[in-house]
Amino acid sequence: MTHQPRYAAALDQGTTGTRFMIFDRQGRVVASCYEEHTQVCPQPGWVEHDPGEIWEKTRRVIAGALGQGDVSPQQLAAIGITNQRETTVVWDPHTGQPLHNAVVWQDTRTREICQRLIADGLEETFRVKTGLPIATYFSGPKLKW
Repeated sequence: MTHQPRYAAALDQGTTGTRFMIFDRQGRVVASCYEEHTQVCPQPGWVEHDPGEIWEKTRRVIAGALGQGDVSPQQLAAIGITNQRETTVVWDPHTGQPLHNAVVWQDTRTREICQRLIADGLEETFRVKTGLPIATYFSGPKLKW
């Protein structure tokens, strides 16, 4: 097995699972591995993911695709990474451990926070500062929660 960079890869950490794909120089898929992860819904409108499960499955799909394609990490010239939009996870800066499950982008637990900000007339202020509307989708209200 040669170790010259010959491939590009993509890590797609999505809402329902994680995929790692390896491509040759012609853009053909050399190997692909996918694993689903658990959707945790502790209450109606709440959607969470276990960050530890995502990390473990990410490691497994990378190893799985590398093994399937008989590709060494040294043969990867680049890796593109996609994620779950506005899913938010907070971790302890000293330990690196998550403080809570990831709050997924479609979670609506921050609806009341968002409604209160809008009722207080802050919608335009937020839009000017962030370029975004006040919505449960974004990470700001999730962090306030």
